[in-house]
Amino acid sequence: MNLTKLTSLELGNNNLQGRIPDSIFNLKNLKYLDLASNTFSGSVEFGKFVKLKYLTFLRLSNNQLSVEDASANASLPKFQLLGLSSCNLNKFPDFVKNQDRLVCLDLSNNNIHGMLPEWIWDTSKLSLVSLCLSKNFITSLGQYPMPLPWTRLRGLDLRSNLLQGSLPIPPATIAHYYISNNSLTGNISELICILTAIRVLDLAKNNLSGSLPRCMQNFGASLLVIDLERNKFRGSIPQTWIQGTELRIINFRQNRFQGQLPRSLVKCMRLEVADFSNNKLHDLFPSWLENLPNLKVLNLRSNNFHGQIGASKAGYKFPNLRVIDLSLNGFTGKLPFEIFGNWKQPREFANSDILSYIQVNSSIVPQRFLCNSWLYDYNYTMTMTNKGVAVFYEKVLELFKAIDISSNRFGGEIPESIENLRGFRLLNLSNNVLTGHIPPSLANLTELESLDFSKNNFSGEIPQQLTQLTFLGFFNVSNNLLTGPIPQGDQFGTFGNNSFEGNSGLCGRPLSKNCEDSNAYLPAPPSISVDQSQESGSAFEFGWEILVVVVVGYAFGQVVGVTIGHIVITRKHDWFMNIFGKNSLLITSILFSGCVVLNVIVFWLYLK
Repeated sequence: MNLTKLTSLELGNNNLQGRIPDSIFNLKNLKYLDLASNTFSGSVEFGKFVKLKYLTFLRLSNNQLSVEDASANASLPKFQLLGLSSCNLNKFPDFVKNQDRLVCLDLSNNNIHGMLPEWIWDTSKLSLVSLCLSKNFITSLGQYPMPLPWTRLRGLDLRSNLLQGSLPIPPATIAHYYISNNSLTGNISELICILTAIRVLDLAKNNLSGSLPRCMQNFGASLLVIDLERNKFRGSIPQTWIQGTELRIINFRQNRFQGQLPRSLVKCMRLEVADFSNNKLHDLFPSWLENLPNLKVLNLRSNNFHGQIGASKAGYKFPNLRVIDLSLNGFTGKLPFEIFGNWKQPREFANSDILSYIQVNSSIVPQRFLCNSWLYDYNYTMTMTNKGVAVFYEKVLELFKAIDISSNRFGGEIPESIENLRGFRLLNLSNNVLTGHIPPSLANLTELESLDFSKNNFSGEIPQQLTQLTFLGFFNVSNNLLTGPIPQGDQFGTFGNNSFEGNSGLCGRPLSKNCEDSNAYLPAPPSISVDQSQESGSAFEFGWEILVVVVVGYAFGQVVGVTIGHIVITRKHDWFMNIFGKNSLLITSILFSGCVVLNVIVFWLYLK
């Protein structure tokens, strides 16, 4: 077969293996070559691509290849797209130096160390749209201009490197800026406010500090995601934050923000995630967010929120909320389950076999120019206490539903309306001052996997119905006032002592205290057989018969005992005094014991 006129060869995303055949370099008319995401192995001498002078699109990413760097050969084709992710590059390749037409350059997930070469700032200045350098060991961008010089740049991914120093500011054209998981320090420059076209701003997991520039509130309506997680930002969040209506995710988790939540968030009708956990915010519960029809996650964990959470005044009641974490705050009053009254499993996921995650897809670049398909997919991550330990969720399923209101001061009883929380996987009410009984209706939460009621004041017995929760992998009711036998069977056979300790009235496995050791929980005595004519009588009637017999027996014993004692003492007085005169207390005890023995004999004869 003569393929010399072939211009496009797309073999990506298959299971091809072995070495790349040399015959490919004989296809002199190739313009587009995609071998990405296979299992090709071996070394590739990049200089061989000199033979393919028309080649403009080259993808070798995500194989087991080792690309051997070539010198800055001016004879190499002028690439528009160059995808070399996961190609075992040990330094920034010199062959990029003379590339002045690049639209997309992907060198992510390699072993590039140290500082970027100075000539990078002159490479493809007028053409570069997308630059991916994430997951390397780059320590510095060197002496770079502010803002960065690429006049058409829309996507810049510098995630997961070793970058130090201040935050680089990309050009005003930038739409997607990822620089999380580095070691950047210092304040954010006011120059960041030129980013009026920004859609995703991810500065998470650095050591940035100071207050947010007030001008950031002027970011355009195009902003979809802002992630400042795990920095050292302080001060108040601008109250006029986010004037647009496109915002989907705001993640300010684990900073030092103070003051109140920005009320302007109520204008963001497309908001899906609001995460302000682990800050120093001081505010009441933001009931005004209940009007947001798309809000899925509300995380206010570990702040200084306080006060009661009142009943909803609107008809929305957080209609799409799936995860709420209010733990480690100062909330008081009754449990706020009424505000979750409309929580239902979304129709689109009710019968779906496809797993969907809480994410934002914001691609505005043609697919063929994307460095990596994930570049413009932002996945929300979170940490939540599940099964007694902090669990990091790298992705959050749309179907995941959880409530954590632990470590507050909620009081009162659990309302029966809790049975309406169908589809929940996690329910944590621990470390509050809740009272009353554990409702049997919890058995209706059939998908529950983790249930934590520890460190409260619950009383009564653990409902046997909870053994119906067949997905329950974690159960903790320790340190309450519970009594009675622990339910047995099914999942309850997997729970250890620590699930029940601190309840002096509980008995049964797995505790060492047997229920037979407690008088309060002895099994009922067997029924007493009577003749057929009496079997139809009530327990009440039978009880009165026993009572009458006991009274009569006691009276008879008393009369007999006193009579015998009187005869002995009066008619045989001298003999009695000689024998017992000095032991009157002894004889009194003997006479009383005789009365008791007679009572027992009479009762036994009746039963016989």
